Amino acid sequence: MKDLKEKTIRGGSVRVCSQATVLILRVGSLALLARLLDPTDFGLVGMVTAFTGVLNLFRDFGLSSAAIQRATVSEEEHSTLFWINLAVGAVLTLIALACAPAVGAFYREPRLFWVTAAIAPGFLFNAAGVQHSALLQRQMRFTALAMIDLVSLILSTVIGIVMAKAGFGYWALIAMTVSLPLIATVGLWLATRWVPGRPRRHVDLRSMMRFGGTLTLNGLVLYIASNIEKVLLGRFWGAEAIGVYGRAFQLIKIPTDNLNSAVGQVAFSALSRVQDDPVRLRSYFLKGYSLVLALNIPITMACAFFADDIIPLILGPKWLGAVALLRILSPTILVFTIANPLGWLLDSLGLVARGLKIALVFAPLMIIGILVGLPYGPKGVAIGYSTVMILWVLPVIAWAVHGTVISFKDVVMVVKQPLLSGLLAAVLALGVRSLWGQSLTVFPRVVLENAVLLGVYVAMLFYVMGQKSFYLNLFRKMGGTSLPTET
Repeated sequence: MKDLKEKTIRGGSVRVCSQATVLILRVGSLALLARLLDPTDFGLVGMVTAFTGVLNLFRDFGLSSAAIQRATVSEEEHSTLFWINLAVGAVLTLIALACAPAVGAFYREPRLFWVTAAIAPGFLFNAAGVQHSALLQRQMRFTALAMIDLVSLILSTVIGIVMAKAGFGYWALIAMTVSLPLIATVGLWLATRWVPGRPRRHVDLRSMMRFGGTLTLNGLVLYIASNIEKVLLGRFWGAEAIGVYGRAFQLIKIPTDNLNSAVGQVAFSALSRVQDDPVRLRSYFLKGYSLVLALNIPITMACAFFADDIIPLILGPKWLGAVALLRILSPTILVFTIANPLGWLLDSLGLVARGLKIALVFAPLMIIGILVGLPYGPKGVAIGYSTVMILWVLPVIAWAVHGTVISFKDVVMVVKQPLLSGLLAAVLALGVRSLWGQSLTVFPRVVLENAVLLGVYVAMLFYVMGQKSFYLNLFRKMGGTSLPTET
């Protein structure tokens, strides 16, 4: 158990640091590409990825998570799972190719036939590395995973930027999209040095197939609910509208996706190992949850209060239409931050059926909110999306934690202190900007307002809320100074 704690701490530290680098790279590449390409270029690729994203949910049929959650997995089981994943990837590639004409017809945009066909091989590239990634996660080799993520992102981004500068337009985004899983899979094979054996018929995978199938269905329902607005905006409002909306939504999702991935990958592996030890399970979950919240809340406040400076600085002046969208969508950063980690808990405890039930209730509500806002364009859709997310957050907490070692009160206590600290810090930063920021250009003004926001936030959280010892101890442990004390 001591070895598990050490691996969890080291893994969490590595993943947070690597994902901070990934965050900078993703924002930086977005800023460069936004200046090299037009909203329509992003919109064309966004139309297709909204469709292929559905297929992407089936790329491993949840079998990688099943292999991580299970206490033991044999060599034969891993090999058989690999060939199942590869077969699924091949089928998804063929489905995407077959659907390419329909995608172009649905959006009434002929160019989307070739965009869909070009993106299709990505499913096969992804499938070839799924079980290799699961092996590294089971072994808690998070440094290797972090390096693979980083290198694949850098190389694919360079490919995209070089092609964009050369005038390839939306094909630069396609090349970046397809090269990312290909490079990552090559890295996973080199890191594991595992060559799968022949598939075995007698291997009993029924329990893992049930787990993975339920997880996949859950993801499918949530994906449709959370992404149908992009399909509808592209269909009824065109490529430019989805391009602008998509970039605002991407800025919302980048921090939450990166931080949830950084901590969640480690947390799921660790929680799965201690699922039969309630004390340690509760301790590990709440510490990881606190870290994700503390890091995401300042980002939420910056997007809500300073979107008019963030959009011109990152995307450039031709994207000013995204300012209002970023403001409207900013509360969803907080909702994603609160809700996503609950999935670690449910999945590690094997409660995937509950997760599916939650998704089946949430999806119709989200679709209704989006449809109500659709006649009013991207801004109306953003209002509908955020409204449903805000109204849903408390019920989903209560439902998710019911009957587990985590209580509703635990979650509220973890959220309350950083949220109050963030709100006060944002108000003070806004006041400083009003007094001294108007005479500054965009870059120094962004530095000023966010420096005040972060400084006041940390001071509030550490000293007013009395959390200094908790967070400093947590960061010291992640740095390897000490081992965690169970609570």
